[in-house]
Amino acid sequence: MKKSRPNLPVVPHHVAIVMDGNGRWAHRRLLPRVAGHRQGVEALRRCIRACAERGVQVLTVFAFSSENWNRPTDEVSGLMDLLATALTREVPELKASGIRLHFVGSRTGLSERVRAGLAAAEVETSTNSRMVLNVCFNYGGRWDIAQAAARVASAGEPITEESLGKAMSLAHVPDPDLLIRTGGEQRISNFLLWQCAYSEMFFSEHLWPEFDEAALDEALLAFAQRERRFGKTSAQVATSGSQALA
Repeated sequence: MKKSRPNLPVVPHHVAIVMDGNGRWAHRRLLPRVAGHRQGVEALRRCIRACAERGVQVLTVFAFSSENWNRPTDEVSGLMDLLATALTREVPELKASGIRLHFVGSRTGLSERVRAGLAAAEVETSTNSRMVLNVCFNYGGRWDIAQAAARVASAGEPITEESLGKAMSLAHVPDPDLLIRTGGEQRISNFLLWQCAYSEMFFSEHLWPEFDEAALDEALLAFAQRERRFGKTSAQVATSGSQALA
């Protein structure tokens, strides 16, 4: 019997996810790590569909960090092949589902085949508006801040919070409301350092290939029960909420 979906009074506009645990999922099954990454693609497909159904407007996922180049060569090669294959297979479905795709991160070091695939996927889904899917690939939060500062400096503008924010690689969407990390680890691992200043955090014990709709709903329900103060007191939040309803 399918578990009923909880009634969520508040749904985050923007959800960001550190998809952790693919390698451990494979290791526990005596499989190569790339098998875990393949299963992780299936989990991502489920998550995209579930987020869109629940009214999430922006989903940002950490697919490959700038530090992941330090992993074994065969794993990195397998990840690149998996990305190229997934682009060919998934983009038509994303387009049909109204999902707009953005790839966020440095494209330096990527093969011409992969770079062309990323650009084509973005163009193919550019008119969609149901949900934005940001795939952070070859991305790091420190890299993002550094490249934003370099862009502002090269334009001869003062470096301020506003100018840096406009130069960030996720300037096309609001900052994440909720950051989920799977796999049981409780850190953000250089992901969206600037953007997650006021994000709510949820750490799931599920390995990413096991992360299903029920696990997503658990995170969304926890978010709905949080009080988001943004530096204010609870009393101020309550007052502003009452005024908004008036």
